[in-house]
Amino acid sequence: MTPGTAWVAVLATSAGCYLLKLAGLSVPERALDSPRVRAVGALIPVALLAALAAVQTFASGRGLAVDARAAGLAFAFVALLARLPFLVVVVGAAAVAAALRSLA
Repeated sequence: MTPGTAWVAVLATSAGCYLLKLAGLSVPERALDSPRVRAVGALIPVALLAALAAVQTFASGRGLAVDARAAGLAFAFVALLARLPFLVVVVGAAAVAAALRSLA
C-alpha cells in the first residue's frame, strides 16, 4: 500500500465514521424511546465485549487455537461464579495461563 493510498483510506474511514455518528444524532427521539430499542442498546456493549474476549482467547493468526488462554478464561469464569473480587479473577486467570505456558 502506498502512502497516498493509506491516506485516502484513513480519510475515507474518518468521513464514514463522522457520517455514521451524524446519522445516529439525526434519529428522532421518539424512535429511541421504544422499550425494544432501549433493551437492545443496553445489551450491545455486553455482546461486543463477549465477542472481543472470544476472539482474543481462541484466535491464533487465521485459525482457532485452544491453549493456555482458554484455561485462564475458564478460571475467570469459575472465579466470577464464586463471586471472587475482580482483581483476584484477573490475577488468577493470568497466573493459570502463565503456569500452563511455562509447562509447555
